[in-house]
Amino acid sequence: MLRGRRQRKEIESRIAAVPFWWHSIDVGHGVTTPGVKTPEELRRELTGIDLPDVRGKSVLDIGGWDGFFAFAAEAAGASRVAIIDHYMWSLDLPGMVAYWERCRAEGVEPRPYHETEYWHPEALPGKAGFDIARELRGSRVEAIVDDFMTTDLAALGHWDIVLYLGVLYHQENPMLALRRVGEVTAERAIIETEAAVIPGYEHQALWRFFPGAELNGDVSNWWAPNIAALVGALRPAGFATAEVKRGPSREQVDSTERDPLHYRAIVHGVKSAAGTAGATGSA
Repeated sequence: MLRGRRQRKEIESRIAAVPFWWHSIDVGHGVTTPGVKTPEELRRELTGIDLPDVRGKSVLDIGGWDGFFAFAAEAAGASRVAIIDHYMWSLDLPGMVAYWERCRAEGVEPRPYHETEYWHPEALPGKAGFDIARELRGSRVEAIVDDFMTTDLAALGHWDIVLYLGVLYHQENPMLALRRVGEVTAERAIIETEAAVIPGYEHQALWRFFPGAELNGDVSNWWAPNIAALVGALRPAGFATAEVKRGPSREQVDSTERDPLHYRAIVHGVKSAAGTAGATGSA
C-alpha cells in the first residue's frame, strides 16, 4: 500500500510539472491530468464524434495535442495510432494564454502566435503533456512532429481512420486542408469544426470569414462553414459521401436572429468501397 501511495505521488508530481494541460487524460493509478477540458466534456465529445470500430485499423490524429482521442483509439483496439502536430506543440502555452488574455482585456488584436516570443518549434514545450501521458499509460501512440499542411503526404501514407478535430477553422486555406485530409484517408475522416448558421442562407454553401480575432478573440480562427458548405466541400476533397453526425439545432435553423449563430459541427467523410479495398494503413 505504501509503495502504491508513493508511486501515485510520483505520478502526480510529474503531472504537476507540466505547466498546461488541454486534455484530461487517465494515466492510471487513479490519476487524471488536470485538463482545461474536463473528463465529462471529453467523454461527451468522444461519443459525439461517433468513432467507428477501429479494431485492427490505423488511426491518424491530426493536431492531436495532448493525445486524448489518439489514446482512446488505441484503447479501442486500433493496430497503429499516430498524432501529427506541430503548431500547438511549438507553443509556450501558459505564456501564450496569458498573452491572449491580456490582449482581450486591453481590447487589442493579438499577433499571430508563431510571431510572438511564445513560439519555440525547436524545443516543443507544448508537447510535454503528450510525452508524459504516453509514458505513464505505456502507450505506443506515435508522435509525428510536422505541419500537416506542408508535410510530404506520400511519406505520411494512408490511414484507415483520420481524426480532424478542432483544426479546420484554424486553416487559412480550408479547401486545401480538406483535400490533404482526403489524400491520407483510406476509409473515413472525422471532421469536427466551428460552424455557423447564417439566417436566410441555410441552403447556400457559405463560409464565414474572420480576418482578425473576431471569433473568440483568437487570431488563429479563420473560417466557420455552414453545414451545406462543409458537406459540399467533401466531394471535391476526395470523399464519396458525407455523413452529418451533428448539424445545427432546430432552434438555430428556425431562429429569427439576423446575425450568424455558431455551433460545433461533426461530419464524416467516407471514401468509396473501391477506395477502401485493400487499405493497410501503413505509412
